[in-house]
Amino acid sequence: MASLLWAGDAGAAESERLNSHFSNLIHPRKNLHGVKNTTVPDIDDSINIDENEEEDVVDLAANSLLNKLIRQSLVESSHRVEVLQKDPSSPLYSVKTFEELRLKEELLKGIYAMGFNRPSKIQEMALPMMLAHPPQNLIAQSQSGTGKTAAFVLAMLSRVNASELFPQCLCLAPTYELALQTGRVVEQMGKFCVDVQVMYAIRGNRIPRGTEVTKQIVIGTPGTVLDWCFKRKLIDLTKIRVFVLDEADVMIDTQGFSDQSIRIQRALPSECQMLLFSATFEDSVWQFAERIIPDPNVIKLRKEELTLNNIRQYYVLCGNRKDKYQALCNIYGGITIGQAIIFCQTRRNAKWLTVEMMQDGHQVSLLSGELTVEQRASIIQRFRDGKEKVLITTNVCARGIDVKQVTIVVNFDLPVNQLEEPDYETYLHRIGRTGRFGKKGLAFNMIEVDKLPLLMKIQDHFNRNIKQLDPEDMDEIEKIEY
Repeated sequence: MASLLWAGDAGAAESERLNSHFSNLIHPRKNLHGVKNTTVPDIDDSINIDENEEEDVVDLAANSLLNKLIRQSLVESSHRVEVLQKDPSSPLYSVKTFEELRLKEELLKGIYAMGFNRPSKIQEMALPMMLAHPPQNLIAQSQSGTGKTAAFVLAMLSRVNASELFPQCLCLAPTYELALQTGRVVEQMGKFCVDVQVMYAIRGNRIPRGTEVTKQIVIGTPGTVLDWCFKRKLIDLTKIRVFVLDEADVMIDTQGFSDQSIRIQRALPSECQMLLFSATFEDSVWQFAERIIPDPNVIKLRKEELTLNNIRQYYVLCGNRKDKYQALCNIYGGITIGQAIIFCQTRRNAKWLTVEMMQDGHQVSLLSGELTVEQRASIIQRFRDGKEKVLITTNVCARGIDVKQVTIVVNFDLPVNQLEEPDYETYLHRIGRTGRFGKKGLAFNMIEVDKLPLLMKIQDHFNRNIKQLDPEDMDEIEKIEY
């Protein structure tokens, strides 16, 4: 199995550069040496006040890549899988082993070499559909860590004819980094597939005019793929057998990508197998999926509601952020803490709190939006490994990051929307970082007196009591139990 960016000495140099960049994405721990300096930026008079007062906007593409980096092994989803077949009368197959799929020997070896011992819950249902003859189209909801990428890579490799030297499988990803991440899986799973090669249609990969693309699998971003297909005529879309559209929710969130993807899809032959994946399925994603994938089977995850039942919530009234910090120290000193996540609304507050806690000797790390995805992944991995007990973050960490040892979540600032009203969904996802995996958790809200009405709205919205706590009453604090 080989990958190609383009030919020639210049191409080799660029390939080496991209491989080096990619290896940093795949092995975020390589960047750990010296991360301490990046995790706590200098806070001095040179701070750009406007930038640091900004709230971190959650970037869907960055979040998706982050989840791929920190979930290097399979995560069993606790969601129930629902299957909607295009032909309800046809039998529904699922598999418990990869052998049941009757794969080529070299593919089976590739799967086991990657560490997959048995199919995940999503793979059990999806793989028989994806590998069926004649090919079936599929729309699937699947999150990072459930084996989704491995499943569609297996479908592509199963349908490739190594003796035919032209693009046969096309995969669209919303970003350069996500395309490289998928390519890595193709290379790993296909390493025993002789003469099957992958090529990247991504920014910076300039193919000389008149070049004949002989690689069977092309992975790229919509804009570059569109250019290769229609302007440069490097790919003959009528010969594509498998078309994969990954991260559809991220795709439609990016200007122009929906239209570009649809234009590519419309040029594909009717017999081409089309597979679409998305972590979420809001109405806009459904509308896009139904436009682009004809007559699909559908795999959905039944939504598992986050619950506050096993999380005890408290609030502390404070005059300013120094009062908040003192209250936090009292709570921290009075309760046995496994690990804690502290949420701030702005980068400035997050940086200030990080410095205060480090100066007082606490092991803390800072996670905020100005860090690269690779740096965030390394910080989260250190937190998971217990190297720091406290993670201070903005909303970039509000969703999707599960650490079993987290027993306490602190809202150093309440989450509010642009209208200065409570952001109920963010509040739910923030304190949902504790009380996971069936365990009990604690949530503390540090609020100024004028913010008390906002907290009462949150209490009424969720119909859950939030008890006031006196931060000076150490006896009361020490009585708090999980």
